[in-house]
Amino acid sequence: MITPLLAFNENGIYCSIADVYLDPWKPVDKAIITHGHADHSRWGHKKYITHKTNVPIIVHRLGNINVSGIEWNESFIINNVKFSLHPAGHIIGSSQVRVEHKGEVWVFTGDYKTEDDGISVPYEVVKCNTFITECTFGLPAFKWIPQAEVMENINNWWLENQAEGKTSVLFGYSLGKAQRLLKYLNPEIGRIYTHGAIENMTNVLRPLVDFPHTTLITRDTKKEDFVGNIVLAPPSAHGGTWIRKMTPFVTASASGWMAFRGARRRRAVDKGFVLSDHCDWYSLLDSIKATGAEKIICTHGYTDIFSKYLRELGYDARTEKTQYEGELSEIDKTEE
Repeated sequence: MITPLLAFNENGIYCSIADVYLDPWKPVDKAIITHGHADHSRWGHKKYITHKTNVPIIVHRLGNINVSGIEWNESFIINNVKFSLHPAGHIIGSSQVRVEHKGEVWVFTGDYKTEDDGISVPYEVVKCNTFITECTFGLPAFKWIPQAEVMENINNWWLENQAEGKTSVLFGYSLGKAQRLLKYLNPEIGRIYTHGAIENMTNVLRPLVDFPHTTLITRDTKKEDFVGNIVLAPPSAHGGTWIRKMTPFVTASASGWMAFRGARRRRAVDKGFVLSDHCDWYSLLDSIKATGAEKIICTHGYTDIFSKYLRELGYDARTEKTQYEGELSEIDKTEE
């Protein structure tokens, strides 16, 4: 029986020939990390390899780790297996991992999106034989509108709240979503306040991106300071006592899940903006086709539905269980 180039075991995605894991969820000796979100970059590995722009992110999150940063498309060989990292477009520093051995090529996407958000290096199509893909939003109901339109709606929402003398509180994951929102908020409308988790992560990324000025919320921030301005906060901060001194306020969430009826109500927010750092149904299909891959492995999201549809299209598609969460982390996970 031929051993596959990459296999799924209790620790993660494993390349046995090179004895290296991709985004493992249990501590291992050597790990190639696609990006900085908690479900893909975990503490406890002896050696981390990632893109150089992801190094300060995971060091900020994980502390003192043994990590090496490499460039895009820079090949490195481990026991005759050639690896390289390619832009995934998901968040700043996010990569796809290309793995090649004896003419066979696999690509692991981690998480990815194909829309250029203006702060991440845009997604790159990588030709391969086997493509390991997320399908967080692998249903036809998910079809994103352009980012520019979403951000215009958010800024108009802020203006409307300001005219009514209210504070705008906008929730987004502290790594990735928050910076994407911040980049396109209009500072001419008013002041942009930030929760500590977002302020700290944004400061890590400021050397890479020209973000608008932000003001950290502290105990000394007065209630009257918030009026007419906007607050960026992680979803886990919703419902905390800190929000009380922003009264009167209006809340909103920016997430792909806002495309679902009832999602806004379940998250107890006044407004929902559909903005995701993952592919929609149509981008997933286009991406898969562009790779030229015949074998597709679906790792997280609507795996069963999406893989079944791929098989109907003629692909050799299957699913694998992982501990990756996609954008579910934006709903349930407490901020690190």
